[in-house]
Amino acid sequence: MAAKRKPNAAFMKPVQPNEKLAVVVGSKPLPRTELTKKLWVYIKKNGLQDKKVRTQINADEALKAVFGGKKSVSMFEMTKLVSKCVK
Repeated sequence: MAAKRKPNAAFMKPVQPNEKLAVVVGSKPLPRTELTKKLWVYIKKNGLQDKKVRTQINADEALKAVFGGKKSVSMFEMTKLVSKCVK
């Protein structure tokens, strides 16, 4: 029987969103997993997921700041850009 997988500690360690990302997810330090959840809640609440290309996220003003001014990014690029906004 395989050992139960332990959650990766790096994912659970709280990260501090910078002021651009704080507009979207709040300014309190939170684990990456929570940060991603909050980001998706925000995207869905504001209807920012592209209707035709589901992997594309269309930025509103708050997300445009996080995305370095880009109007639209893929989910994968979003993860990379969000990483630049945390300490």
